[in-house]
Amino acid sequence: MALKTAVIGCGGIGNTHGPIYMRHPDTELLGYCDIQEDRVEKSATRDGVRKWTSVAQMLEEVGTELDMVSVCTAGGDNGGDHYKPTMECLNAGLHVLGEKPISNNIEHAREMVALAKEKNLCYGINLNHRFTPPGAKAKEWITSGKLGTPLLCNMTMWIGNPNETSPWFHIRALHPHSLDIMRYYCGKAVKVQAFFNRSPKADGPDGKRVCWSNAQVNILFENDVVGHLTGSYDANPSHNLERCEVMGTEGRFVLDNCFEELTFYPRHSMELTVIKNSIMGGMSGFGQTFDKRIGRWIEQIKAGVDRTEIEASGEDGLAVQEIIEAAKTSWEENRVVDVAG
Repeated sequence: MALKTAVIGCGGIGNTHGPIYMRHPDTELLGYCDIQEDRVEKSATRDGVRKWTSVAQMLEEVGTELDMVSVCTAGGDNGGDHYKPTMECLNAGLHVLGEKPISNNIEHAREMVALAKEKNLCYGINLNHRFTPPGAKAKEWITSGKLGTPLLCNMTMWIGNPNETSPWFHIRALHPHSLDIMRYYCGKAVKVQAFFNRSPKADGPDGKRVCWSNAQVNILFENDVVGHLTGSYDANPSHNLERCEVMGTEGRFVLDNCFEELTFYPRHSMELTVIKNSIMGGMSGFGQTFDKRIGRWIEQIKAGVDRTEIEASGEDGLAVQEIIEAAKTSWEENRVVDVAG
C-alpha cells in the first residue's frame, strides 16, 4: 500500500519534494499546503492534487489518511518557519521529513526532536549531501578500517550566493550540509573554534556584506579527529566547490562535489583507487540528491524502521545546529566553545 503524504511549503524546495512523491511507486501525494494561496494553487493544479492554506485545515480534512509530510517552509535564514508546522504534524501522529536547517532557533530544534521522541515518530532532515553512492562508499571505507584510525578531516564548501537576511545567514543556511558530512564521517563534535569575515559590498551598510560570508571553523570530535571547515558565499557561481577529505593512519580519501569523484590515497602505496560518478549510479546532477534522500526516507518509513534508525534524523539536524550555535558563540566571545548535547 502506498504511503500517503503531503508537502507543506510551496517554494522551490517544496516543489522539488512534491514531484518526487508523485513519481515514486511507494507514495501517493495527497496535496500541498501553503499560507500563500497563489503558490499552493499553482502547485496543486500542476500535480492534480488537493490544496490547503493552513496545516490545521490539512489535518482536519486528511489528517487520518496521511502517513507522513515534508515540511519545506522557509522563513528567516531559510529555516525560521519549520517549528509550528512540524509540531502540529508530530502532535497529529505523522512522520515528518523536514528541510534543513532544522531550525535557526536552537530551543525550537530541541523541542521538535524531543516531541518526535516522545511520540515515537520518525523525524528526518533533508541533509541530502550524504545520500550519494560515492559518499556511501567513503563511509564504508571508514567503517571497514581502510583508512586505519581517522585523524583529520577537511571540508570545503564555497558557493556564490548574494542573498543575506542576517549576519548568520551564510553559516545557518549553507553549512548544515557541510557539518553533517563531517559528522557522518567523524562522529560527535565536542569543541569548536570559529573565525568569520564579511566581504566588501559597495551598497552594504558599512561597505561590507550584512552576513559573515566567509568562515573558518575548527572542530574537535569525540574520537580525537581534528576537523576544519572552510565556507564561503563569495565564490564565482560557476565555480562552486564542495570537497571533503578524511585522513587516517593508513590512507586518505577525497570526495569531490559530493557525487562526482571519490579517490583513495593509500599511505604505503602509489596505487590510487578512483571512482567516477558514471559507475556509481550515474547521477546526472546535484538535483538527484533529493531523489536519493527522499527515496531513502520512503524506504525506511515503508519498512517500519525504529525512529532511532532514521538516517539524517532530527537528532542529526539538531547536532549540526548545536555546532553552528557553538561557532557563533566562539566568534562573539573569542574562545573555544564546548558543543551542547
